[in-house]
Amino acid sequence: MAFGGITAATPVTASPQESHVAGQILVKFRDDRAAAGVLRLHGLSDGPAIGSTGARLIKVPAGKELQVISALSRNPAVEYAEPDEVATAATDDTYFDRQYALFNVGQSFTSTGEAVKVAGGAPDADVDAVEAWAVTRGGGTPVAIIDSGVAINHEDISQKVAARANFSDKVIRPGHPEDYDAYGHGTHVAGIVAAEHNSVGVAGVCPDCTILDAKVLNDAGTGSSSGIANGINWAVTSGAKVINMSLGQRVSNRTLEAAVNNAWNAGVVIVAAAGNGGTQAKIYPGAYPNVIAVAATDNWDKKASFSTYGKWVDVAAPGVSVYSTFPFYPTVLSEQNNRALGYDIASGTSMASPIVAAAAALSWSSHGEATNADVRESIEATADDIGNNGTFWAHGRVNAYGAVTWVAAKGA
Repeated sequence: MAFGGITAATPVTASPQESHVAGQILVKFRDDRAAAGVLRLHGLSDGPAIGSTGARLIKVPAGKELQVISALSRNPAVEYAEPDEVATAATDDTYFDRQYALFNVGQSFTSTGEAVKVAGGAPDADVDAVEAWAVTRGGGTPVAIIDSGVAINHEDISQKVAARANFSDKVIRPGHPEDYDAYGHGTHVAGIVAAEHNSVGVAGVCPDCTILDAKVLNDAGTGSSSGIANGINWAVTSGAKVINMSLGQRVSNRTLEAAVNNAWNAGVVIVAAAGNGGTQAKIYPGAYPNVIAVAATDNWDKKASFSTYGKWVDVAAPGVSVYSTFPFYPTVLSEQNNRALGYDIASGTSMASPIVAAAAALSWSSHGEATNADVRESIEATADDIGNNGTFWAHGRVNAYGAVTWVAAKGA
């Protein structure tokens, strides 16, 4: 799906859309004591804080968002006022031989749902996950998946979820397990990170990691900047070492950037999809300096045709026909794309980003007292040079084994 507002990083539709959430805006005051008085001047009421960003979510008349923002921005007591941008989502074990991203020997394979035939690629065009597992499988490192939710009853990933929180506009009804991820995107992303490495299904890049499930996208794969900022804040307070965001927006947002910076300053590694526009246009949060932005490659180590690219993109990872978990009930993505229930392929920088997040988690688990800056350096410094550094991406395609052995390679 193309990125407009905030969208999931799966290339489902090509037309970008710019929109914001109707009836609400984000406002940060220079002094919170002035908030109520300023808002009253405009006929508005105070609203809840957005995590630790200092911004507030303020209700306004639908259709008047930009008008109110303009008026508030002229008040010296207001640090900034901005739209609450729409966000949308940007996939041994039974199917392990189809997971070329983890171990590529040039194999061909067929997907389970639409029977897509994937031709064999270049041997070793993978992230050396199997080699990394000889060093560590993750040691319980918590990775936050800020997405459309994770299925509550999937045999290969649900048991890895240590905590859940809902920051979307979707109401999760008791007795309706399909409400946890009716879109299907978050379950696929979570499986890429941490699916059990056993005799069932697929294996995650970090199979012994745990998942913190922050649901910020609804059944249509749509959310808001405020929901994502709240999800980031919850992930930090819940102990995440790594945050993955397979989503993005075309317009930078100060509240979202503040949430990202707060997470980085709290010691978290943040990874996000670069987007699927096939251009060099920056996508946020991926383009923020404290985020590792990830482009997508195929099983030949070539840039995916849909992948956003550019000097601002940090690394690449496999993102074409990536096998992972899907809910065992019909979802929007499975219906749209003829994907099988349970397990199947998906493509997008949404699939590349969690591979890098999982590699970062493996690096955390192998480096003891490392900082988030150390872990980021381990990812970037050991990426394989597959060409086009400085053009398509800064560092190359991620290598999980290189990341987990980085300290020894550095001589530390």
